[in-house]
Amino acid sequence: MEVPGAGYGVLALLVALFGALAWKYARRLVTVARVLRRGARAEGECVRVETEPYQRSDARRHFFAFRTADGTPVEFEDLAGWSTTEGTRVTVTYDPRDPRGTATVAGRGSWSPVLQALALVAGCGMAALGFAVLLYVEIFRSG
Repeated sequence: MEVPGAGYGVLALLVALFGALAWKYARRLVTVARVLRRGARAEGECVRVETEPYQRSDARRHFFAFRTADGTPVEFEDLAGWSTTEGTRVTVTYDPRDPRGTATVAGRGSWSPVLQALALVAGCGMAALGFAVLLYVEIFRSG
């Protein structure tokens, strides 16, 4: 049984999903770029690496910790390369006004979070654009 218009709804949801993801990572990319230019730096380390439960995926989440200039402990999640393991020492760059919201391990010699965010923005943006074109074609082909 075919539901009339269901294809439009699915395509519209995919456009919205990938568009929202592209927007999220674009905002993160802008924050990281701003912090790299003007942020404070601190020594930190990777405190844990989590993998998908039951090993269903190769996705890994990296968590880092550092202390701000005034001694406040901060833990945050960030994108990191495969070679980053628990205990890896990193340089953290952050905005002192919002350390937890802006902290990144991107710094001199460690551009991984910048490149990963850029790849995610490009990939999700292209997916959103592709699904939008498919939706457009579907609407005007059947009309």
